[in-house]
Amino acid sequence: MTSPLHSFENSWGNQKRAESYSKLEFPNTYYLAYRDLPLIISSHVQGNLALDFGCGTGRSTRFLKKLGFEVIGIDIASDMLAIARNLDQTGEYKLVSNGNYDHLGNGRYDLVQSIFTFDNIPGWDNRTNILEGLRDLLKPAGKLICLDSTPELYTNEWASFSTKDFPDNWHAKSGDIVRDIMLDVEDKRPVEDIFWTIDDYYKLFDKAGLSVESMYKPLGKINEPYEWVSELTKAPWMIFVLAKKNMA
Repeated sequence: MTSPLHSFENSWGNQKRAESYSKLEFPNTYYLAYRDLPLIISSHVQGNLALDFGCGTGRSTRFLKKLGFEVIGIDIASDMLAIARNLDQTGEYKLVSNGNYDHLGNGRYDLVQSIFTFDNIPGWDNRTNILEGLRDLLKPAGKLICLDSTPELYTNEWASFSTKDFPDNWHAKSGDIVRDIMLDVEDKRPVEDIFWTIDDYYKLFDKAGLSVESMYKPLGKINEPYEWVSELTKAPWMIFVLAKKNMA
């Protein structure tokens, strides 16, 4: 079975992995994570002040900058942030600790974006605390866009991932460690993620005072210039658009 939570280590918290990941842009399966985001963001978000939570090496932050947002990238991994600053010397990147975001300005942001971040955050209480902190950063009409792996990502083969060597993934429950191998980077060591069901994401958001405004699961298209494996019929990613619940 999967490893206990206390043994989980964020795969991106070391320099070698960070350097390998920094060379990745939007290939193959990753293309589907970003393809629909401009339309989703423009359909749900008003204003242009954004915070990119778990920005890593800055790929997702640079993505928002290209969309015209004034954006701050934040992360808990100093190695990743060093690379982000080197790649984007005019960008603003800050080191934070989990759940401690008050200094960034509560009620200030039109958009808080989180891409792949919760795939690496263990524990109900930890996730809830972080989401509550991010919720408080939003303006009353602000939106939190949370993009993470679907449960299906860990039990299928993809243009960018292989999971066939990890049969324990099939038995995973929310909070368990699951593994895959990234095919688009030089570093082929298995990546560990935290598995979470869609139903439990909804419970998590509700617990953190957030409501799901919309949810998207992008599929590949035949006319796209990629050699899709499972992407035409199964969605590797899920994109939640979240709003503050009326707490009155």
